[in-house]
Amino acid sequence: MKTMRKGDVLLLVGTAKGGFIFRSDARRQKWAIEGPLFKGSMNHHFTLDPRDGTLFASTFTEWWGCDIQRSQNGGRTWKKTNGGARYEAESGLSVKCVWHIRPGRASEPSVVYAGVDPAGLFRSDDGGVNWAEVKGLNRHETRNRWTPGKGGMILHSIAPDPHDVKRMHVAISAAGVFYTQDGGTTWQPRNRGTRADFMPDKLPELGQCVHKLLRAADGKRLYQQNHCGIYRSDSSGESWTDISKGVTSRFGFCMGVHPRDRDTAWVIPITGPEFRACPEGKLSVFRTRNAGRGWHRVAKGLPERNAHLLVLREAMSVDSGDGAGVYFGTSTGQLFHTRDQGSQWDLLQDFLPPIYSVEAFGPFD
Repeated sequence: MKTMRKGDVLLLVGTAKGGFIFRSDARRQKWAIEGPLFKGSMNHHFTLDPRDGTLFASTFTEWWGCDIQRSQNGGRTWKKTNGGARYEAESGLSVKCVWHIRPGRASEPSVVYAGVDPAGLFRSDDGGVNWAEVKGLNRHETRNRWTPGKGGMILHSIAPDPHDVKRMHVAISAAGVFYTQDGGTTWQPRNRGTRADFMPDKLPELGQCVHKLLRAADGKRLYQQNHCGIYRSDSSGESWTDISKGVTSRFGFCMGVHPRDRDTAWVIPITGPEFRACPEGKLSVFRTRNAGRGWHRVAKGLPERNAHLLVLREAMSVDSGDGAGVYFGTSTGQLFHTRDQGSQWDLLQDFLPPIYSVEAFGPFD
């Protein structure tokens, strides 16, 4: 992998058959592609630690199981963990795969977090070499009430508070959003106002199936795409406001947020849990510029018919360029992008394996 230059944009794509690296300059018109990396492995999440440039990849094979691999030379060579992310024997749990990797804050160098199936949070204090459970969450008193979604019972979203090292939100399918304000020692559900239409109590304390949780540009506001709607919280998750009105379906998996404007976000609606494909065969992106008070379909350049595909929870990302480039990948191997927040979409790459994750970085300073 070449050294990143000032102005370059990096796109990391995890697929069912390995990882791919895309690179461009700040214009984002021509792209070079490298890969596949980890041939023969599923790559559930492929990401970059912006603090030091380390690449992280969660890999899985039916023969060798899962691991978190890291590269400190741009992807030329990779190192595995020291024993992987593993539950302690007394837990009675066994990690099936790693769904999400989240580098820590700038104020906690070498700290990295990971979310796994069955749902649990792990932390590394040495840059991803050794991993330990965050037991305050993993042994939570409500754990016997957590239930698996279609993809399993997974912790897939990790949102550290950039202003306070003790505070963090995570999301679990299907248990909901949890919050700590003491560095992970204790956790509390924060789901008031989010629906669980598949349960007898439609507004329970926990049991909601969050599909993606993201923190807005200001580091305070939270957004989530849920099994049962799209929501915003301006109270650190103490309560949630339903902002689904104006989108063709309340159901979806992915979400993107603007890097500088806390009011701007993107979602891609899916028909529903029984038919996980685009409504009416139209691949549509919806954008809000007023924190979900209104949504507009921004789909110029996307297929308008026979697009019976799915965009998964990790498969949308937004770069930090002036136009806030947005990227997403599909279950049928298409990678789309826009250089202007959705006014015009272009096919960046076709014929990839099913895409599990997309992460955009840059333009670099």
